[in-house]
Amino acid sequence: MASNAAKQATKIVPKTAAAGTAAAGASGGPPVMPLASPLMGKKKKPFLGMPAPLGYVPGLGRGATGFTTRSDIGPARDANDPVDDRHAPPGKRTVGDQMKKNQDDDDEDLNDTNYDEFNGYAGSLFSSGPYEKDDEEADAIYAALDKRMDERRKERRELREKEEIEKYRMERPKIQQQFSDLKRKLAEVSEEEWLSIPEVGDARNKRQRNPRHEKLTPVPDSFFSKHLQSGENHTSVDPLQGLGGLNTPYPGNMTPGLMTPGTGELDMRKIGQARNTLMDMRLSQVSDSVSGQTVVDPKGYLTDLNSMIPTYGGDISDIKKARLLLKSVRETNPHHPPAWIASARLEEVTGKLQVARNLIMKGTEMCPKSEDVWLEAARLQPGDTAKAVVAQAVRHLPQSVRIYIRAAELETDIRAKKRVLRKALENVSKSVRLWKAAVELEEPEDARIMLSRAVECCPTSVELWLALARLETYENARRVLNKARENIPTDRHIWITAAKLEEANGNTQMVEKIIDRAITSLRANGVEINREQWIQDAEECDKAGSVATCQAVIRAVIGIGIEEEDRKHTWMEDADSCVAHGALECARAIYAHALQVFPSKKSVWLRAAYFEKNHGTRESLEALLQRAVAHCPKAEVLWLMGAKSKWLANDVPAARSILALAFQANPNSEEIWLAAVKLESENNEYERARRLLAKARSSAPTARVFMKSVKLEWVLGNIEAAQELCTEALKHYEDFPKLWMMRGQIEEQCENMDKAREAYNQGLKKCPHSVPLWLLLSHLEERVGQLTRARAILEKARLKNPQSPDLWLESVRLEYRAGLKNIANTLMAKALQECPNSGILWAEAVFLEARPQRKTKSVDALKKCEHDPHVLLAVAKLFWSERKITKAREWFLRTVKIEPDLGDAWALFYKFELQHGTEEQQEEVRKRCENAEPRHGELWCAESKHVLNWQRKTGEILALVASKIKNTF
Repeated sequence: MASNAAKQATKIVPKTAAAGTAAAGASGGPPVMPLASPLMGKKKKPFLGMPAPLGYVPGLGRGATGFTTRSDIGPARDANDPVDDRHAPPGKRTVGDQMKKNQDDDDEDLNDTNYDEFNGYAGSLFSSGPYEKDDEEADAIYAALDKRMDERRKERRELREKEEIEKYRMERPKIQQQFSDLKRKLAEVSEEEWLSIPEVGDARNKRQRNPRHEKLTPVPDSFFSKHLQSGENHTSVDPLQGLGGLNTPYPGNMTPGLMTPGTGELDMRKIGQARNTLMDMRLSQVSDSVSGQTVVDPKGYLTDLNSMIPTYGGDISDIKKARLLLKSVRETNPHHPPAWIASARLEEVTGKLQVARNLIMKGTEMCPKSEDVWLEAARLQPGDTAKAVVAQAVRHLPQSVRIYIRAAELETDIRAKKRVLRKALENVSKSVRLWKAAVELEEPEDARIMLSRAVECCPTSVELWLALARLETYENARRVLNKARENIPTDRHIWITAAKLEEANGNTQMVEKIIDRAITSLRANGVEINREQWIQDAEECDKAGSVATCQAVIRAVIGIGIEEEDRKHTWMEDADSCVAHGALECARAIYAHALQVFPSKKSVWLRAAYFEKNHGTRESLEALLQRAVAHCPKAEVLWLMGAKSKWLANDVPAARSILALAFQANPNSEEIWLAAVKLESENNEYERARRLLAKARSSAPTARVFMKSVKLEWVLGNIEAAQELCTEALKHYEDFPKLWMMRGQIEEQCENMDKAREAYNQGLKKCPHSVPLWLLLSHLEERVGQLTRARAILEKARLKNPQSPDLWLESVRLEYRAGLKNIANTLMAKALQECPNSGILWAEAVFLEARPQRKTKSVDALKKCEHDPHVLLAVAKLFWSERKITKAREWFLRTVKIEPDLGDAWALFYKFELQHGTEEQQEEVRKRCENAEPRHGELWCAESKHVLNWQRKTGEILALVASKIKNTF
């Protein structure tokens, strides 16, 4: 019965009580025990009233799991309810904001746009985890590291950014730079033109156009002081005073703000001084204190900051890795010298010099027999300590030459150096390096004594033997060299020195024998005769002034190791190489030997003659040419060079005799006939020139002879005779365009434009491919005002002669002169399409562009025609126009070097030097131009071929062309 009653009592327990019990169990606390009932048994269970074991859940064993009600977790909250934190940041102040934020944090964005192939999904891997104190410390450390690394790289980054900006500005200039040429032209605008510019209209209303600003006029101190003294109250200003502003009255007996009580005076000057003093104090406080604690020298502050930056610009992690790796190498193999040296140098690079010294000294203990470690230690240590280190190194390595040399270098006194080196020679007497270092410090007499001992200790050193021979007398030097040959029978320098010795003492007969014996002896001792080495030795002898030795060496080795069919070509290359190296006697000897082997080769004689013309004297050239015409009497150019040399020396009879001999050897030669005519006409012997031309027309009638005949009569003013000769010549040579040109130009000179046009048209029928004829006809039509006809002529010429740059250039210039710049630019574009590699077109195209675009166009021109003289000349003119004098001079020099026959380049160069160069530079350009004797160039030919300038020399034409050049570019 009792048990049944207990069961019923258990059943009637309220549901809320059971729920509360379950909730308590589920919440983790000890379960709430039911109240003791009088119906329960007397015997109490042992676990009742004790705390539940860990992890115990009431009812779990019989399947009764706990559940939670609203009363356990509190009332439900609306999304707009405020959160408990009163100081929450914006966006987190309501329950809804917090729930949305948590949901956003939990949801990871796994979209494809948020995925990177290298880094994976964006965002932090641990963003959902709690942010604890150690995370905060780690972030602070990383932030400090990033800041320090940024400071170290800041200077380099700023420099790189600056370079990038400059490069960007060069490629894409600002609007301001693009209009710089237009701004420059504003200087030419007169005051009247400036005032006549209309005003820009303003579309705003009247109030916006004429705003009324509030006018505030400061009141002077005298105004206040005057009225304060009078004690009167005013509400207006006396108009007679002419002062602005109002004086507000002070109510009652109130003292004004800045006035001293009782005095009625206001000293504004003292107030201003007090204000300045106060400001000075504040500024000095700011400049003298940092955070109110330390006083800093403002001048040395930035210097101190710079000293804190590490000298090594690499990554800190790389340094640490290298340090760790080298430490491992040292510990693994402590007797490995390179590990210690590398470790010391790493510390030296990173600025830790003392650590480097300690490491290398440790290395000397571990590797006492390593020469490199000791030398590194001596390098790292300061002066006196380095001497001690070297002394210690000598004790460990008494035979090391490098350590002795280092010891001598550390000494500053000459006597100390000598003492060290002599001590070294006692230990290492076989070292050539030590002997040379010791001898260099001695006087000549002591050096000779030391060298005599040195050659005994080092009998195989050629340098020591030769040095001793130089210090000895002639007889002793011969003995020394003989001993040297006995000890070293395989060295050529001893033989060459012996030959130079004989030449220096006037015994030139022995030079050839010594060189021949040298070749024989060296071959007998198994030495291969290297031709290039011997020629280099000959060049050194030439530079040293030993001409006979140089020539003997060349004669001995010039034919060694060359195939018979390659001799001429190889020898000419050797001569050019010697000239390039400045060894003129070597080149002369090579030419002399080549002429002995090939006495009838005209090309060899010509090369030798040009060499003597450029680098020899007039006498040597004439002597060579006499020998040349004896061996090659049919070579007209050699006769003409000889005659010209005599003529330039003002020896006209000798020039005539040479040409007479040339006539005998070459009868009816056009070149010699014309040279004789030029000789007579240049010396004002016009009748003799006419007779010579008449003979030439009868015995050797050629188109050039007729042309020269017409030209002579034309320049002498005999127009009728010139026209008759021209008509006669055209009967025989109607396909020679120069005759038609001369006929038309003579008619133009006589103002017979119709006859000139007829001559040009007839010539074009016979010679349709003569570009100069088309140009002359176009110029004629332009001169008489027939622009359309001139344009049509040039178009027809371009059809007859496609891809002709000269015709395209004239078409462009015709439109430009007519003021049609757009058409000129269009034509230039077509011309560059048809002739993309034409230098004269690209040069013109550069200056057709506006000033800001010229540099870009010049770069394009250089890409297309890198070595064209016209393009190089255009670039030089471009630098000249920008006042870049040094660069302009470099490009002018490059132009005349590539094409010395271009007269325009010489004229522009001379004009440039007249404006910006010295007298020496001007004279140098003039001399170089006279030596080059240019014949081509648009500006040059216009003057040199003018009938009035037919007797002018090259220098005179140069000055004339330069004077007519205007800096319009």
